[in-house]
Amino acid sequence: MDQFVLQGGPDFWDVHGVLFLVAIALFPRITMILATPWGGLLWWLGLIFLPRIQVAVLATYYYWETNPLLCIVAWLFCLGGEGAEKSTVARSGRRRRRD
Repeated sequence: MDQFVLQGGPDFWDVHGVLFLVAIALFPRITMILATPWGGLLWWLGLIFLPRIQVAVLATYYYWETNPLLCIVAWLFCLGGEGAEKSTVARSGRRRRRD
C-alpha cells in the first residue's frame, strides 16, 4: 500500500482521524492549542488573528502531495469561515450601536 502514497509527506489519515478534522473545522483555536506544538511569533499571531487561514496554510504545507482534495476543502472552509465570522461581528456591532 505504501507504493501508492505520493512522495513528500505523511498521509493525513495516518496521523489524524475524523474527530480531529471536525474539531479543527469548527474550533480551530482550541484544537491548534491542544493538538499542535507551539511555535514562535508567527504561530501565535496566526492563532490569535487568523486561525482558519493558519490551519489551511499548514494543511497545504504538510498534506498537499498526499491529500490535495483535503487541502482544497480546508481552503474552502477557511475562506467561508473567515467571511462568515467577520460579517457576524460586523452585524453584532451595528446592533449594539442602535440600542
